Amino acid sequence: MTSRATAVTEARPLEHRAFLFGGLDDFLSRAVPFVRDGLDDDGREVVVVVAEPRLTALRDHFPGCADDMFIDASMFYSHPVRTLRSYLELVKAKDPKRVHALAEPVWRREWTERETLEWARYESLINEVFKGTGASALCPYDTYTLPPRILEHARRTHPRLVQGSTETRNERFTEPEAFSAEADRARVFPTPRESDYLPVASHDLHELRRWVGDRSERHGLSRQDAQNLVTAVNEVAANALRHGIPPVGVRLWTEDADLVCEVGDNGYWRDFSPLVGFVPPRTALDNGFGLWTVRLLVDLVEVRAGWDGTFVRMRLRR
Repeated sequence: MTSRATAVTEARPLEHRAFLFGGLDDFLSRAVPFVRDGLDDDGREVVVVVAEPRLTALRDHFPGCADDMFIDASMFYSHPVRTLRSYLELVKAKDPKRVHALAEPVWRREWTERETLEWARYESLINEVFKGTGASALCPYDTYTLPPRILEHARRTHPRLVQGSTETRNERFTEPEAFSAEADRARVFPTPRESDYLPVASHDLHELRRWVGDRSERHGLSRQDAQNLVTAVNEVAANALRHGIPPVGVRLWTEDADLVCEVGDNGYWRDFSPLVGFVPPRTALDNGFGLWTVRLLVDLVEVRAGWDGTFVRMRLRR
């Protein structure tokens, strides 16, 4: 008779490594063996998500492999939380095989410091979201082209470092919760004097949805983005009315290319975690389910929880 302990699949550790390379030849010297090791292991499923020209160069080394094994990173890495969801779907689709991913995050020069920090947080979250899956991820970072602050993010968010033929334990690694808390502390939350404001006192949020929708389109959001923001604000406001302390209010303003909408209440979120809404919930009843959905709908969500109240700020590029 099989015991309950042996019937349950044991959690398998995640392998998450930063691969620091300089130039194409150095990249291929490590990437090709990594992909080949995955292909030779019947228990693994290989996925290659890298940027050009490295994608084509790597594909040329494996002419017999299916095209869908190779994914252009510039298309895949478009939004931190949506990319997390895509990898989760991939891991689920390949189960019981373990995903063996060469996964190169994309870092764009035109990103603001706020956007760059969210992608660094994404790399940190990999350690939390995929722990116990047995997945293996090698994340390439080009030391010839990436600025020092990005390479520093790599060292903070990966438990192990690979450079040349050497793999070492990363002494600079910071646990995801601590990394996210540090990222939040680095932010400032100024609210402009000129902002539209709507007090929210009723659980009937029809007026709030109309108010946000009208202003979103007036400020240049597409119809789909405006609808996404309406849905996101409705979710956050309903949660503030249910769990927060009055007064509850919504502010909306423009900031450079962004439309910003903030829901605030006077309550103190005692059990707030910097990972809330980043780690996907298992059910709709789990803590953070609503905020996970909100993060998928808009470009960026920032949360400030203190003694002066709880504020959820949502951004969408106009």
